[in-house]
Amino acid sequence: MFIGVLPERAHLFQPEPRSEVAVNDAAAWRLNPAHRHIYDKLGIALAAGLRAAPCGVDPRAYGLAPDDWVFVKPIVNLAGMALQAHAVRAEAVPNDPGLFWCERLEGEHTSTDCLVRAGEVVWLAHTSASERKDHARPIYWEVGVERPELDGYVRDWVGRHLTGYTGLCNLELIGGRPIEAHLRGSNGFFELYGPGFVPAWVALMDNEPFAPPPPVPGGLVISVFGTAPLTEAQQALIASAGATPRPDLHTPDRVALILCPDKARGLELIARLDPFAA
Repeated sequence: MFIGVLPERAHLFQPEPRSEVAVNDAAAWRLNPAHRHIYDKLGIALAAGLRAAPCGVDPRAYGLAPDDWVFVKPIVNLAGMALQAHAVRAEAVPNDPGLFWCERLEGEHTSTDCLVRAGEVVWLAHTSASERKDHARPIYWEVGVERPELDGYVRDWVGRHLTGYTGLCNLELIGGRPIEAHLRGSNGFFELYGPGFVPAWVALMDNEPFAPPPPVPGGLVISVFGTAPLTEAQQALIASAGATPRPDLHTPDRVALILCPDKARGLELIARLDPFAA
């Protein structure tokens, strides 16, 4: 059975596997003791050759200038991996327990879900974050992008860090370098992976005949940040774009996610919705 599915998302996780399969990070950490080390984000950074250390270790000792930007975040955080993450100058890194700093990466932010069998990637899907942000959070994610230059890196990373693992995993990169990993997938993107994805995942987990899912149809997952509910006019715009709004009941300052299977219509929708108006 799937562990950690939110009630409003249960319809998506069908058929149910016979084995226990994690959908959230807390369940994934519990069910995968041999591979839970990938939740150590400081370890991930150091293994990638990035300059990083626990807070309390001065970044300037690693050659960073006082006014260089670094990213500060929890070493391990299973309750929303981006919580407490923020950028500061090297000279202003806090001396807080449980946090670490890492040199700030530049470039495209990608999220890659992988189906893995015994440490080997047998299917993957890349998603790219928009350059436009709301408090460092992407306005939208484009699901199902082609990034052949990342395929080899992701496959190699999984092979080195998840030897023997079978299941779904996720690797986030900025500029082609890792920032965090998960022993589950990007649940918010599953609707745009196509109907063959969950059955293939279940077959893999239950050791049944496995065939990779078809290519991802893709589209945009758009965040509506703020606290005011969608107006009737906004809902009409969303419907006219062939998109589907999904209320966000768990993020205090995000009222909804919009699933739009057509990228061009999704970008036009963003331009027309008040929360994103330029």
